[in-house]
Amino acid sequence: MEKILSYPISIIYYLVFFLLLLIFHPVQWISFNLFGYQAHKKSVDLLNGCLVRATLILGTTYKFEGREKVPAGVPLIIVANHQSMNDIPPIIWFMRKFHPKFISKKELGKGIPSVSYNLRHGGSVLIDRKDPKQALPAIKSMAVYIEQNNRSAVIFPEGTRSKTGEPKKFSENGLKILCKFTPSAYIVPISINNSWKLDRFGKFPLGLGNRLTFTIQEPFAIKNIPFEEVMERTENAVIQGIKN
Repeated sequence: MEKILSYPISIIYYLVFFLLLLIFHPVQWISFNLFGYQAHKKSVDLLNGCLVRATLILGTTYKFEGREKVPAGVPLIIVANHQSMNDIPPIIWFMRKFHPKFISKKELGKGIPSVSYNLRHGGSVLIDRKDPKQALPAIKSMAVYIEQNNRSAVIFPEGTRSKTGEPKKFSENGLKILCKFTPSAYIVPISINNSWKLDRFGKFPLGLGNRLTFTIQEPFAIKNIPFEEVMERTENAVIQGIKN
């Protein structure tokens, strides 16, 4: 019954979703080219706030816990499990105070209104997963950027999305580069639950009536901690908060 009901509701949602992307694309262009980084960031924040609210059409609600734990005025490495593309707008919106930037695959850097523009101009980096010679310097450049500007990098170490919510083994490569070149950073582990249920039937129709939770585990400074310990501590923190 849920799947049958979801067909017309998903059509309405996707119409709103793509309309928002189309509306905010020129808004981003004007903000960035005429007023600079801060104006562009505000336009991106507003877009993602609207995208989060648009999922109310699907009966989706959110709980984002633990923001009071996150230290201000320092670079952050936000590490989360990855269940769907719906993980991203809530992180941008609810963590907007910390200027989150993303490591994304290069394919997303063109052809998607608003999304591609932000990835190219908002401080994120685009990597070719098949070409480490390109990917590692790109991640290094992001690390240097967040170190210098006290901003945050978001990384999903699983690499690909979990279609069932079950966490996959974390890959260390990207996180290792971020830690090496952002020595004053704090790790901010986030455990994401239930966003995979929006895609339980695939991209169409979408799942209805889901409660998405984002739980920030205890942040910690990486300074003077061996990377192996950082990796283990981070992965354990994220996984212990996943409830499937």
